[in-house]
Amino acid sequence: MMPPLFHRSPKPTIAALYGAVVAQARCPRFYQEYGVADTVLGRFDMIVLHAALLLRRVREGDSAMQGLAQGVFDAFCLDIDHNLREMGISDQGVPRQMRRVGEAFYGRVRAYEAALARPDNGLLAEALARNVYAEAIEPQVAAAHLADYVRRIVDALADQDLAALAEGKIRFPEPLKIAAESNL
Repeated sequence: MMPPLFHRSPKPTIAALYGAVVAQARCPRFYQEYGVADTVLGRFDMIVLHAALLLRRVREGDSAMQGLAQGVFDAFCLDIDHNLREMGISDQGVPRQMRRVGEAFYGRVRAYEAALARPDNGLLAEALARNVYAEAIEPQVAAAHLADYVRRIVDALADQDLAALAEGKIRFPEPLKIAAESNL
């Protein structure tokens, strides 16, 4: 079988990290217990959320880790580009849509960073309500529970060794366990 001409696979470490982000974001618990809309936008927001939290942790490392962060972001962009094309966006329309995706990604990252800098979950729940629950009628309760989950991810990632992350080994907390502890 002949390999694709223009598609290059990401490095195994980057593929493992980004694959873990996508797998976690696709966890059915978010759509069942946390009330995230099981739509293209809902899934996009869950991928962005998990990628942002991983990149936040990885950026705490040295310059080699900065390269890893860039690789994960590049894998995200390739994945979104591929998905846009599968959804029928034309070759001429993809760059414009990717620009919107980039703006959305960086806007959400800034909002989550600002919220995580505060010790309480109020600003974080607001950011999640605005982004993840944008389609919901009353997002406040679900956003508060998701904010608790996000704080747990931040703590779990902080406990993970950067060297293990550099090898593509990452562990996300189980959303159902956190939901049960939060009485969701």
